[in-house]
Amino acid sequence: MTFELPPLPYPTDALEPHLSRETLEFHHGKHHASYVKALNHLVRGTRFAGRSLAEIIQTSGPGRLRDNAAQHYNHGFYWNCLEPSGGEKPNGALGEKIRAEFGSVDRLARRFAAVATAQFGSGWAWLVVNADGSLGVEASTNADTPVRTGRTPLLVCDVWEHAYYIDYRNDRGKYVKAFWDLVNWDFVARNLTAVDGVAAVAVAN
Repeated sequence: MTFELPPLPYPTDALEPHLSRETLEFHHGKHHASYVKALNHLVRGTRFAGRSLAEIIQTSGPGRLRDNAAQHYNHGFYWNCLEPSGGEKPNGALGEKIRAEFGSVDRLARRFAAVATAQFGSGWAWLVVNADGSLGVEASTNADTPVRTGRTPLLVCDVWEHAYYIDYRNDRGKYVKAFWDLVNWDFVARNLTAVDGVAAVAVAN
């Protein structure tokens, strides 16, 4: 299996003014692409050749192979969490579960923003489903991902500086606020449905 850089689900200028064409061209076309290239080089001729991203992330030890596999997965997931017409509050089962566990979508947004902005250095902020079925908000450092420990990601915000520095410089908080205006709640809802075994969301190869 050769891993490929997935196309963005929208044109590179579709997320403006929140995220610029230049940011997406560098973030997707340079950073994400470099992880895919490195991953293909690292798996070639090893026992991980032909394995899925999840298998590599969960069974390889710490090091460049797992880091690049996780970064490929995380970025593929992140692109799908965004959409040009995003930001509307979720309805249905997802909205009900968020309100039941956090009190409201606004309270979830505040907690998510606090976790995202408090993450020291590079990393990610996640909304996940825990093993007991509850929702959790957490940060991961560098290339780490909930997939490694068996939790199910629903939503992610990339808080590496390359995700926002062109548009927001060092103001991560402003970027996270803009991110919340782009959230693709349909994608998040499909991920929640997949936890219940009704559907599956393919993110990245």
